[in-house]
Amino acid sequence: MKLNNSPIKVCRVASVDMTLLFLLMQQMKFLQRQGYDVSAVCSPGELIPRIEAEGIRVKTIEIQRRVSPIADLASLWKLFWYFRKEHFDIVHTHTPKASLLGQVAAWLARVPIRVNTIHGMYVREDSSSRFKWLVFSWIERVVAFCSHYTFSINNTDIETLVREGIYKKHRITYLGTGVSLERFDPAKFSEADIKRKKEKLGIPLNKKVVGIVARLVREKGYPTLFEAFRSFLQEYPDSVLLIVGPADPVKKDSFNPNDMAREYDVAQNTIILGQRFDVEELYPLMDVFVLPSLREGIGSSTLQASAMERPVVVSDIRGCQESVDHQKTGLLVPPRDSRKLAEALSWVFSHSGEAAEMGKRGREKVAREFAEDGVFQRMRGVYERLIQEKL
Repeated sequence: MKLNNSPIKVCRVASVDMTLLFLLMQQMKFLQRQGYDVSAVCSPGELIPRIEAEGIRVKTIEIQRRVSPIADLASLWKLFWYFRKEHFDIVHTHTPKASLLGQVAAWLARVPIRVNTIHGMYVREDSSSRFKWLVFSWIERVVAFCSHYTFSINNTDIETLVREGIYKKHRITYLGTGVSLERFDPAKFSEADIKRKKEKLGIPLNKKVVGIVARLVREKGYPTLFEAFRSFLQEYPDSVLLIVGPADPVKKDSFNPNDMAREYDVAQNTIILGQRFDVEELYPLMDVFVLPSLREGIGSSTLQASAMERPVVVSDIRGCQESVDHQKTGLLVPPRDSRKLAEALSWVFSHSGEAAEMGKRGREKVAREFAEDGVFQRMRGVYERLIQEKL
């Protein structure tokens, strides 16, 4: 995309490198293929070389995820001057703190087009803490004031934000989360491939595998999962819990998975892989995918597991309710309910034929509702309209 024979300059802003690499990389590469000049901003991190290896320039500016007035003002100042210096045509922000600071800085720098994506609301209007909701809604009102347009990765949050008067209906729209059906394709992995991968990772071939792909924070429901798995082992002792996900030490609810496995007395049946870049090779090892999260924007790993035709068991919460059709593509269970979670896992193992059908319908749902190209085209349409209006 060009303006006066020069590529339109886009800057994606996120708090951490994980967001850029795992959630936004395919969007940025799509924009590059369309002729945009794409850059990114995030805090310093070990994944930045991987992002730059994909052809994305990264400017590191510390954006703390916790509230820190002095550090936040410093970040705002650096973002403002970076935007002024680079003369970006579009600044597109992601994640709460980066959205607030990035949108205010872009507004002060008079960036012509300012776009934001909401990756799931961190606080709900029916939250037990009214104060938290008031703070959240104030922040979102500031972001809404500064931005020209906002995407949401799920529909439920749009309904809430419009109903509460935080966003105007004509300035927010559904984007979704795109899944590459080519990358996450079960047909690419034979039984021999699965066997080799299990042997390489030390997973006994005779063991059933319960798998999760999620950051190592309690918010993802790990305490509930460990408790449910301990109960589940009484019925299916020849099972292992496969944990895939990076540590997130900045978060207050981060934890050591080895310690938690020992606490729940399931360490002998738990395999912890940590951060991986080959998740498409790990989903086929799982007999069931589980995500007992307390908050999700949509549940990207759930969609990936469904694309790989895995039966899924996830929390019955907003976000997950859009990624799973209960009893059709997977099972929804109440959050924090280890007994119901254990029962759902048991059902999957005892109804293997029906569970396999769930997995197949899951891939059909992803292809129908969450294919990568649909997200790209929705984003492209908004970008091109804003370019016509603002540039």
